[in-house]
Amino acid sequence: MAYLDNVRTFVRVYELGNMSAAARDMRISAAVASSRISQLEAHLNVRLFQRTTRVLNPTEQGHLFYQGALKILESVDEAEAEISNVTENPKGTLYVAAPLGLGQRLVAPAAPAFRESYPLINIRLRLSDRKLDLAAEGLDAMFFLGLPEDSTLRIRKIADCPRVLCAAPDYIARKGEPKKSSDLTAQKHDCLNLRYPGAPEFQWPLQTPDGIRRVPVSGPFESDHGDVLTNWALAGLGIILKPVFEISEHLKSGRLVPILTDEPPVPVQMACLYTHRRRQDPKARLFIDFVVGHIQRSLRA
Repeated sequence: MAYLDNVRTFVRVYELGNMSAAARDMRISAAVASSRISQLEAHLNVRLFQRTTRVLNPTEQGHLFYQGALKILESVDEAEAEISNVTENPKGTLYVAAPLGLGQRLVAPAAPAFRESYPLINIRLRLSDRKLDLAAEGLDAMFFLGLPEDSTLRIRKIADCPRVLCAAPDYIARKGEPKKSSDLTAQKHDCLNLRYPGAPEFQWPLQTPDGIRRVPVSGPFESDHGDVLTNWALAGLGIILKPVFEISEHLKSGRLVPILTDEPPVPVQMACLYTHRRRQDPKARLFIDFVVGHIQRSLRA
């Protein structure tokens, strides 16, 4: 087991590119993580990482061992999963990711109920509005809004989520209400956008009488945190485009008012992404099925 612990630590350090980040992720100290890597290197009689004060880079041997290490861990996980499946007592740790709004409102609330049914399965939920690489991050599943760029991933569609353009009454009183999609640019409305490294240029896809139109928008405020945009909109700083489930409470209270209702945004697909291998893991399959059912019931409600 000590050797497997060393291999698992190596894989997380390799995937996260940082000893401290891997240690936090595995709930161990950085010293323990470093010791495990050193033990593994001594066992293999090679350097797996080139270490400097700031950078941790895999060596050529490290790159080669990572591929073999994945196969070792996959074989062990599959063997344990088979036993767990037979005994109806699945166990292990699941690494899951989701955007902030979706994760906070729909995925996270399902996790405690899932663990009540499967108390030996631990959930590591990562919430981020940044674009994540499922394979590189070592994730078992990733909940997602939109369309995935990686065609090799398996996708389980959950729902088509209606979206809305809205703003605070204060903003509308100050800047006026756009009556058609072209007003967003012609009247220089302040549009609040999600921005992260590598994000595409902002174009809001709206359903107009002439078909779907992608309207280029801009504004003085951008953030990589979706709830920050919502708070800015509530403060009267601009217009946001959001899935209805994220801001339904503010729409009901009147703190945010729908605009351009005759030219609404195109709905966004909500889905769960996973690799074929991850889906074969019973605990991942159970979690995905459980959370998808919870989300679908919540959206209907």
